[in-house]
Amino acid sequence: MNSSRYPSDLTNSQWLMIGELLPARKQRGRRRRISLRAVMNAIFYLLRTGCQWRQLPSEFPAWRTVYWYFRSWQRTGVWVRLQRALYRRVRVKAGRAECPSVVIMDGQSVKTTEIGGIRGFDAQAGERPQAAHPC
Repeated sequence: MNSSRYPSDLTNSQWLMIGELLPARKQRGRRRRISLRAVMNAIFYLLRTGCQWRQLPSEFPAWRTVYWYFRSWQRTGVWVRLQRALYRRVRVKAGRAECPSVVIMDGQSVKTTEIGGIRGFDAQAGERPQAAHPC
């Protein structure tokens, strides 16, 4: 899938950057018969259009295959590593340090009652939101 069929498809330069960050094929087991670029294009198509997995156009790999890669990469942290690597590259390209030296966070102020307890939008499950540092 080298030619761009949809606006969400990766360009050659984008694929060169992203492709090297994806997990390599395992040494054991059968050979990979699917193009990871086609999988990434399918995932970006889904994100861009908001279509359902089962409604993925037939030009892409089977929806179950794309979904398997998406979930596998989610469980193993590939998406987080990919985002962090691209974040660092963009900062360096902009002439900035790879990792910011200062981070500013804005907390949500919530009015409390005499009863107390957990209140506010972020307290739905009783968990505090986790801040993800990009570096």
